[in-house]
Amino acid sequence: MKESGLIHETCKWCYGGVWGILTGYFCLPEGPPNLPSMEGEKVEYLRPSVAYLNYRKFGFWIGLAVIDIVLFILWGLFSYRWPLAGLLTAPLWLFVIVVPDILAYIAIHLRYDTTWYVLSDRSMRIRRGIWSIYETTITFENIQNAHISQGPLQRWFGFANLMVMTAGGGGASHEGASAGAHLGLLEGLDNAPELRERILARSQQTVGLGDEGHTDAAQRTASRSAIASPLISSNPLQVQLLREIHEHARKLAGT
Repeated sequence: MKESGLIHETCKWCYGGVWGILTGYFCLPEGPPNLPSMEGEKVEYLRPSVAYLNYRKFGFWIGLAVIDIVLFILWGLFSYRWPLAGLLTAPLWLFVIVVPDILAYIAIHLRYDTTWYVLSDRSMRIRRGIWSIYETTITFENIQNAHISQGPLQRWFGFANLMVMTAGGGGASHEGASAGAHLGLLEGLDNAPELRERILARSQQTVGLGDEGHTDAAQRTASRSAIASPLISSNPLQVQLLREIHEHARKLAGT
């Protein structure tokens, strides 16, 4: 949906000015959130697609048309019943009709500009919000599933939402999640299926699925640490049991 005209240009000008004021005085973040990573680790910074922004504007223009038409009708009825009062209160009516529209348009851009998705090899961080900025960090090892939601209007605009489910914490609480589960929501993605597969693949790699070398190394480290512990080494039966477990795991990894 292409926007043009005086109203659009005015809203853009107002948005730029308000964004500068809010950034300066309310310390709004202009860049993406920081996600700690190891040296050499790839960090990817993602934003919602422009299609998502157009989708939000589409809803804005529909709501604006309905509400403004109702307000103009009320103003007309009021002026018809009390002509002088309607003329004297005209600036107030225009203020009520126009200013909320500009503020709502600005809020759409503010929410879009403050939304970031940052992914590393081990975790992801989601940031969104306008008045209050919320950041959620999810480690891939806690991810249990990820699924895509896309309504008819979202398909028409060409984007989808990706919901990442974790268990035992690590994600933002979300209504509708099962007991003990959490959801991380990535809105407005134009590559949701591809990103879903990458997240699930990293989740499996993080927990060592399909990586025999990683599993074997972890098992050797755990077994050696346990054997070296003074508390356990004082019990010969425990030491022997750990050695048998270690040997069995080594054989399984070699097959």
